[in-house]
Formats: sequence, C-alpha cells, structure tokens
Amino acid sequence: MRVSKAGWVAIGLSLGMARAGGEAQLVIVSPHWEGIRREYTAAFSAWHEQQYGEPVTVEWLDLGGTSAIQRYILSEFSKADSIGIDIFWGGGIDPYLDLAERGVLQPYRLPNDLLASIPSDYFGLPMYDPQYRWYGTALSGFGISYNKGVLARLGLSPPQTWTDLTRPGFYTWVGSGDPRQSGSTHMIYEIILQAYGWEEGLALLTRLGANIRTFPRSSSQPIKDVARGEIACALAIDIYGLAEIAHAGREVVGFVFPEGQTVINPDAIAILKGAPHQETAERFLCFALSPAGQRLWMLSPGDPEGPRSYLLNRMSVLPALYPELGERVTVPQNPFTVARALPYDPEKGSTRWGLVNDLLGALIIDTHADLQRAWKQIIAAGMPAEALARLVEPPLSEEEALRLARKVWQDQTRRQATISRWVAFAKEKYRDAYRLAGGNYGLAYWWSRTARWAVPLVVLILLLHLGVQAGRSGMRLVKRRFRRQILT
Repeated sequence: MRVSKAGWVAIGLSLGMARAGGEAQLVIVSPHWEGIRREYTAAFSAWHEQQYGEPVTVEWLDLGGTSAIQRYILSEFSKADSIGIDIFWGGGIDPYLDLAERGVLQPYRLPNDLLASIPSDYFGLPMYDPQYRWYGTALSGFGISYNKGVLARLGLSPPQTWTDLTRPGFYTWVGSGDPRQSGSTHMIYEIILQAYGWEEGLALLTRLGANIRTFPRSSSQPIKDVARGEIACALAIDIYGLAEIAHAGREVVGFVFPEGQTVINPDAIAILKGAPHQETAERFLCFALSPAGQRLWMLSPGDPEGPRSYLLNRMSVLPALYPELGERVTVPQNPFTVARALPYDPEKGSTRWGLVNDLLGALIIDTHADLQRAWKQIIAAGMPAEALARLVEPPLSEEEALRLARKVWQDQTRRQATISRWVAFAKEKYRDAYRLAGGNYGLAYWWSRTARWAVPLVVLILLLHLGVQAGRSGMRLVKRRFRRQILT
C-alpha cells in the first residue's frame, strides 16, 4: 500500500504520540467548530476508556472548509493509497456522495442495533449510504439570520424568503461565506438553485450577490457580524444562527427557515481508505451514532448526559431520542414530525458541486466590484427591465452545466479556460447593464476603476521624487563641507 508524504507525517506523529502516551489514537479532518471538537473528544475518550480500558488521543486537522477538505483528500489520494487520516466528518452529504463514487471511503457496517435505530432516508434524502461508506450524524437546516435592530433602523421588514434578500434596500447589508470554501454556504446556494430552477435561481443569486458586502472564508463570520450589528442579514446554517440567538438574545437576533424553500439535510461522517487507526475509527462511528453520542447534540451543558461546556444545538438522527429527552431538548423542533416541502436532488448537487463553486466565483465573487457597480446604477435608475435582464443573464443552461461537470471538469486545462470565459462574460454583461441603466463611462468611471492602484502609485512617485531631491540636497551639502575642509 502506497502512503503519501503527508500521510507518513501524520502516521509518524500519531505513532510517536502513541508510544509516548500509551493511548489509542485517532486523526479526524473536519470543518466543525471548536465546541464540537472539544465535546466529542472528551466524551469519546471517556466512553472508549470505559468500554475498552484506555482513553483516546484525538488529533483534529484544520484544513479549512468542506470544499477545501474535499480538494485536499482527492489531491492526496491521487498520489497514494493512504493519506494518514482516519475520518472525514461534517459538510453535508454532497461531498460524501462524490468521494464514495471516487472510491476513497472505507465501508463499515454499524452493528445491527445501531443501524436499526437510524431511518434509511429523511423525506427522500439518504441518511446513510446503502454500501455503508458514510452515515449522517446530525440534521442541519439552512436559513437566514437577521439583526432586528439594524432592520428597524433601515426601515426593512425581516426577510422570510431568499428573494427578500435581493431587495434594493438590502444593498451591502447582506453577509455570506465564500461557497468555494464553506460547505454549508455552498449548500444554501445549491438549495436556491434547486428551489427556483437553474435560470431563475442564478438570476436570484446574482442579485443576492450584488447585495452581499463581502465573502469571508468562514461561514460563521457573517452570522457574528449580524449579531454585532455590522450587517442586517446573513445566509446561515441553523447551528450558527441558533448559537448567536443564544449568545446575543432573541430580542437582538432572529433566524428563519424560508418556508418551502429549504431542506433539512444530514451531516455526514466517513472512514477514509487506508485509515491508520481503523479499529478506533470504527468505534468513533459507533459512539457518534449511539444514543450517548447523539445526546450531546441536543442537551444543555451541565446536563448529566449532555456536553460539558458548549451548547451544540443540533438535531439528532435518532427519532426515538426526541420523545425520550422531552423538554430537556434544546433544538427548536423535532424534524421527524415536520413536513418538508422542497424536494432536493443530492445526486445532482454532488455531481455539479465543483462546477457550481467555480461558476459562483466567476459570476459573483471574483467580479464582485463590477456586479455591485452595475446593480447600484440599476437601483438608482429605478430598476429598468432591460438592464436588469442583462445583469442576470446566465452563461450556460443547466443541461450544459451537468455535461461539463460530468465530462470536462476533471480536465484542469479545460476547466480553467471555461472559468476565464465566464469571468470575461460576467465583466462584459455587467458593463452592458451599467450602461443600459444610464451609467456613464467617463472620468468618474475611469477613476473608480483605477483609483485603487493609481493613488498609491502617484504617492509612491511623489515620495521617490522627494527622496531624490533630498538626496541631491544632501550631496550638495556634503560637497560644500568637503570644500571648506580642503580650504581650511
């Protein structure tokens, strides 16, 4: 079995720790936040010591968001059969469908009693892989976090739908993570595409993107900005939206699931092929999906069966836990008693995951300044239909997108060439939309395009000029003093 360089480093580090501490080891890569990591490390180690007579040292690798982790896993497995990581945990199910298809996940069938306690699907969405290559460990919902005070000052009503976030009054007051880095943010964009259809969904995302202030790498940052009052709204996974309500108070922050326009989605876990600590990894899956592991999601810190310090506030995948725990449950709803109106196609979402990320980057994020300039002009002009139609024009159909995702996107040369064409297309259509809305490409436009680099360049030239002049003056002074010394 071939092992990558990164894998040997991780294995060597783990073996070294094992020899030093005499404990079982486990290496997990995950986008999960610190609270989940700390609570599951402590609870699993205690459970493992009780069950098997020794604690476990868990090493968590921080490689960024879900998309970055997925890219890393595929890159490392292209070079070796083992990458020194036992478990990939978190990020929905779409990445796991792709990784399973590529053959980098290790099948493991849970014991019969555990498997029987988990539904095979949730309103059509698989809760675990039929070949046992991955399992859903929690259920996540996606919605909108908003600051009540900021909305009141802006004279805006709380958003109830994704479309509400495209209103002109929300210009620069919406927050979103970068879907290319964050799996939960990507999931929201994919949900919108499936809820509205490809063309209408892309049009909505374009207008939404024009209202977004920035795209930080972390999906939790915009929700924190909402709580601080720096922005009015943010796209949010429920775990972060509900956490900020608990932290800032319901009088400050609200959270809404757009009715009929969102899904509740399993958040998966899988053992990677060539896992250096296979047996311990299997035990971690058993613990995470057992009632003991699932209670950590839904109980308050301090509850004898709950987490120690952090409120995790996630929905369990075990239906029997909700009536069993009763009023001790912290999550706002039992997902197994709620109807879900939006059908979601996980296979489609998984197939076009990378392509959609690149498309959003080209149309919205990497051309954001051009998009916002055109959108601001359209708002000022009273939303002329022709300019708006040009602004949201898509570069390709859904059928073409799926064809590219299946047949072209693994060819990096063709992928990069396509992305470049999309960027050029976006810049051109935003220039056209700006002009159709009455924008003038005169001195003001030239200045807006060049000020970022022209001003620093002018300042640098002036400083260099002053430096040269000062140098000349200094040389003349030195020469005069030299002459006086000679004369004396």
